[in-house]
Amino acid sequence: MAKNLMNLRTLQVQSFDPDPVRVWADRFITDRRAGGAAPGTILFYTEKLTKFSQFCENINIERIDQVTPDVIRAFLQWLEDRGHNPGGRHGAYRTVRVFLRWLWDELDLTIPNPIRKVKAPKVAIDPIDPVSPEAVKALLETCDIHTMVGARDRAIILFLLDTGVRMSEALAIDLLDIDLGLGAVLIRVGKGRKPRNVYFGKTTRRALRLYLKFRGMQPGPLWMNANGDRLAKWGFANIFRRRAALAGIEPPSPHDFRRAFALAMLRAGVDVLSLQKLMGHSSLQVLQRYVKQTDLDGQRAHEKGSPVENM
Repeated sequence: MAKNLMNLRTLQVQSFDPDPVRVWADRFITDRRAGGAAPGTILFYTEKLTKFSQFCENINIERIDQVTPDVIRAFLQWLEDRGHNPGGRHGAYRTVRVFLRWLWDELDLTIPNPIRKVKAPKVAIDPIDPVSPEAVKALLETCDIHTMVGARDRAIILFLLDTGVRMSEALAIDLLDIDLGLGAVLIRVGKGRKPRNVYFGKTTRRALRLYLKFRGMQPGPLWMNANGDRLAKWGFANIFRRRAALAGIEPPSPHDFRRAFALAMLRAGVDVLSLQKLMGHSSLQVLQRYVKQTDLDGQRAHEKGSPVENM
């Protein structure tokens, strides 16, 4: 009986293709592309699996069947030792999990998948501060609206704060996606390839109209660089670094504006289902940290105005 089990185990292990982790990771990415995964998803998987492949090569893991639960745990610790935050490590764990599940299905393996024994890294849901109104005003004051770059940067700052869109979504917007009369914009490819409409107010409309006087009304990307090309990710992020340096403040990230949008909406009484739709979240779970932060508003107000504590 024991001999038969050992022979079965040998046959199962032999069902592995002996190719390195890196080769299987490339095949996984090809499969995701063929399945129509969004470009942002492809980039995310590629970055995480590149690190995983490099780690495996560093510790002489030559074949995919050598990946054990301990190897995956060591990889997560390796990321932590190199300064990756909990969110980044959790993203790496999710990617390796999807990759290994795909591989087990691809090869019809019956031996246990090593990811099943590895717990996901914990990610704190403590509130993350958004960009403050004071910081937004300081950034806006550095924008010379008599120049194309100044008018563009001012419009971008207001647009991000007023719509709550992701940086990747903002970069993909074309002029034809904008309806200045209604104050609406179509996000054609949101996260998960789900289109949605978002909206902006009168102040942002005025800023966009001023920017478009410099840009012109020709079809193409909404946000352009000085050469007339679509603004790149690094150029977009550099706007906030450059403006923050001029304002003498710490540079906010584009995502800080998305957080500010969510919190402002919640504090104004917008229901979470409507906010979920506007932000393009697939579930309410992502909004939990924002809801938690608004709960703290009441606590802070009480601490400041408690009649007993102030006696």
